[in-house]
Amino acid sequence: MSAVRPPRSRGRMRHGRTATFLLAPSLLGLAVFLLLPIVVVIWLSLNRWDLLAPMRFVGLANYADVLTDPTFGNSMLRTVIFVLSVIPLQTALGLFLAVLLSRGLPGSTVFRVIYVIPWICAPLALGVVWKWILAPYDGALNNLLGLDVEWLSDPVWAMPAVAGVTIWSQVGYTTLFFLAGLAAIPDTLVEAAQLDGASDWQTFWQIKVPLLGPTLFFVLVTGVISAFQAFDQIYALTPNGGPEGTTDVIASRIYLEAFQGGFNLGRASVMALVLFVILVVVTLVQQRFFSSRITYDLS
Repeated sequence: MSAVRPPRSRGRMRHGRTATFLLAPSLLGLAVFLLLPIVVVIWLSLNRWDLLAPMRFVGLANYADVLTDPTFGNSMLRTVIFVLSVIPLQTALGLFLAVLLSRGLPGSTVFRVIYVIPWICAPLALGVVWKWILAPYDGALNNLLGLDVEWLSDPVWAMPAVAGVTIWSQVGYTTLFFLAGLAAIPDTLVEAAQLDGASDWQTFWQIKVPLLGPTLFFVLVTGVISAFQAFDQIYALTPNGGPEGTTDVIASRIYLEAFQGGFNLGRASVMALVLFVILVVVTLVQQRFFSSRITYDLS
């Protein structure tokens, strides 16, 4: 007598329990390291606390203080300027270097390693090194160019200098992903375009660039998130917001508000939530923009 097969619903329940069991470690990590901190920050934003005195509930008072504070408004403006200074140049330079490396010229392997080294180094350590390079009197850059420019203490040059160091340290990351995207484009498509009489420039803009859509989307999303959260190098190069607050980006302002000056974790939490909302909105806008403009099928 043949065994009776279990009902389909019972089999689905068994598979569901198995899937839940296998996903439990990842779900636990997500809850502990992502969801729980968000809940804690939201709770802190409703209180006034200096790490010493008892926590005092103030409701939305912290939100009103932060959103009407001109210092925070300056940080928002400086952050936007920093992002707009870094992302376009970083993306364009990364694509340019990736195209050069994809040609297989002599020494390409060595340059691939050289470009990635700054990205894998500690940002704070790189900031310290660049602070010496950009020093006004005995700095390597001024000595090399024969100039006497105060790169980090002049309000005119502080933001360009910080943005330049950030681009230098992150361009290897961008190049690496563009190089992988170029390698994934089928050679048959490029050869077909060349057989039809397309020049190298036409092949690049009409074949390669459209097919790099998924890579460009990933690079821009991660690059924008990283630029909005930039802190280590900026703080090492220009601590306390730089000259006249010209490099006082949001991440630096959060740190200064929480651990220097007033030690107000409530206000710092509000700033962190504002930054979180901005990143979510910007990411959704990018996703909406690219959703109808990219293809993942390269066959």
